[in-house]
Amino acid sequence: MKLRLSLKSERVENTSYKNNSEILDIAVEQSWSKIAPFWPLKNLIAVNPLQGFEDSHFDDSISYAHGYFQQKHLPMSMKSVNRETIKWLQVFFDEGQATIKMPLRNQGLLESVLKLLSFDKNICSSQEDQEILKRHTNNCTSAKCLIGECLLFLGISETDYNDYLTLMLTTLPGWASYIQYLGAWSSESNQITDCKVKEDYLALRLLITRLLWPKAIGLLDWHKCAIKNTNSGVVLDTIKKSENGYRTHLLEKLSSKKNTFEEAPKAQFVFCIDVRSEPFRRSLENQGNYQTFGFAGFFGIPVSIKNDLTGEKYASCPVLLKPAHNINDNHSHSACEKNYKQTNGFKQLYQSLKYNITSPFALVETIGAASGFWMFARSLSPNFALSLKNKLSKLSEKSLPTAINVDSITFEDQSNYAANALKMMGLTNNFAPLVFLCGHGSSTTNNAYATALDCGACGGRHGGPNARILATILNRQEIRNYLEEHSIYIPKETYFLGAEHNTTTDALTIYDLDSPEKLKKQIADLKTDFHNARQKNSFIRCTAMDSTYRETSASKHTQSRANDWAQVRPEWGLARNASFIVGPRWLTKDIDLEARSFLHSYDWTIDEDGKLLTTILTAPMVVAQWINNQYLFSTLDNVAFGGGSKITKNITGKFGIMQGNASDIMHGLPLQSVFKKDIEAYHEPLRLLAVVYAPRSLIDKIIAAEEILKKLFANEWVHLACIEPDGQNTYILDKELNWTRMV
Repeated sequence: MKLRLSLKSERVENTSYKNNSEILDIAVEQSWSKIAPFWPLKNLIAVNPLQGFEDSHFDDSISYAHGYFQQKHLPMSMKSVNRETIKWLQVFFDEGQATIKMPLRNQGLLESVLKLLSFDKNICSSQEDQEILKRHTNNCTSAKCLIGECLLFLGISETDYNDYLTLMLTTLPGWASYIQYLGAWSSESNQITDCKVKEDYLALRLLITRLLWPKAIGLLDWHKCAIKNTNSGVVLDTIKKSENGYRTHLLEKLSSKKNTFEEAPKAQFVFCIDVRSEPFRRSLENQGNYQTFGFAGFFGIPVSIKNDLTGEKYASCPVLLKPAHNINDNHSHSACEKNYKQTNGFKQLYQSLKYNITSPFALVETIGAASGFWMFARSLSPNFALSLKNKLSKLSEKSLPTAINVDSITFEDQSNYAANALKMMGLTNNFAPLVFLCGHGSSTTNNAYATALDCGACGGRHGGPNARILATILNRQEIRNYLEEHSIYIPKETYFLGAEHNTTTDALTIYDLDSPEKLKKQIADLKTDFHNARQKNSFIRCTAMDSTYRETSASKHTQSRANDWAQVRPEWGLARNASFIVGPRWLTKDIDLEARSFLHSYDWTIDEDGKLLTTILTAPMVVAQWINNQYLFSTLDNVAFGGGSKITKNITGKFGIMQGNASDIMHGLPLQSVFKKDIEAYHEPLRLLAVVYAPRSLIDKIIAAEEILKKLFANEWVHLACIEPDGQNTYILDKELNWTRMV
């Protein structure tokens, strides 16, 4: 396949007036622009691994993926460079896993390693190597200076700077992705998380290459050969065939739906747009006269949450946003804090004894029998082990959060969040007596990828706190007075409650501790329907996981999967995701979307200027595209873009996954998240299909004003379909951004 666009075209034209330093700066910046960030295990976020190639057409990027990342025959000398680089990165970026910390770490990556590298006989094995290192240490006053010197020694011409520096990153892409996160995305502030770390990494990478492989200019020829031998035609044909079949089937079902009158709902539920919410919404609606909506799981409130019990603070909003407010998440039961401190203190004592030089053997003799009993209990009966743990700790679900204090958010901001959220989800009238705002999260045991199953809109965390924040705001009378001034009338009897849907067990937790007494019986009556919906949806998910269980025992089985520390597949996550549907609920209600659709509620009739749809397409849809592509590429090549098997993984530094003890960081989804068996994929690799129920004229105006949408649609990273409200005709947008009516 012939590429229509090459990285060569990004080289600087007419550079005769620029000096070498300026050219180098541009090359460094452009090389990093090809690397997608990788979030650490504590808050894993889905990202398109080819995010840096989105300016190219999707077809071309598949070829780039092969030439840059799918390196099955990397030169042996480069593999040696990678091994020696990895061991230094492991010790420098460690977040507490190592018992002995790296000295001089506070001086930054490059400076600390330069001062210690002379002791590494694998790299500096001769007197000549020592002299080279000493000269670089004395002469180079910055990382950029060292980059320039190494490129000069290796014989890399200025015209090849960009390509060569890009190869320095893509030949160890996992670590480069993590450093991209630290340098450009991390909200933490220290000597590691700044833009300097990216230059430091490139300089260190080149220095080790210069010492171990003086003829590393050969990497350019290797890369040219890899590009030349790229054949992505079969992969593209398979993807497009799947897309055509799925698109036709879905759009035919949607275009045939008609809006019908519905009686006033008994209760309303707002769920995250996550694909796992779609079947649960359908199961819940089948239990009675319930109405459901879809909205981004952070509920439009960019906050930083501090858990008063653990002291942990984290951003609970999409990574595209920065937290604007700090909120304390308080918990009930005064004994909880005491119990937590006791439990946490025991864990710290156990860890210190376990890793101490003198105490491990005595520790085994002391608690060996108890540990053996606990191991057998967790292995043979996970649910019994959980029950026993809860009884002993007096923590877990007995500690429910109380009402959240939102005083740190100004009245103006609260008013805007309330109005925007209700308008965005299309809930501006016909309010039910009870409105449940349902965040979501997962519960798994011994799972390094646990946060990847939580709410991406909440930064890889649980969405319950955000739901409670918006519920608290909407229950305030002064906020309702403001909304009335803007034509949103919430009846006095309507009450909002925060809730959380557990996507692993399908349990729906309602935070009703502070609800009015007159509503508690009504809420309790609804819980029977919640239980039935859980049973129904658990049975559907057990079937998807090839588990043959009766509907009445399905929820028990999903609970067991969540508690089983040996379970490599507690749930399917967002596997098989395929579409992003923006429109009213009647468009999708009663259609089995097979847990493949992100559902975002939207009413175009209250969005004359298109601001609401602009937000939906440039934020939630972009995140859905990241998720879609992470699953797509993790399935296409689970070694290059995925996480490999969970069975053979090792955690490094508490932030990343390795295969073995010295591999690159695995920066995608594990094999078990996308494959049923080692060679049988569960996820179907296809690009996201966005379907919008709104006039084409409105959509055209939005695309014309938003560069991100032009790029994604014109380069066909996302397919777009429009269902016209007038006539219910369906149109497909092509790469020239023209509409074609679907027959």
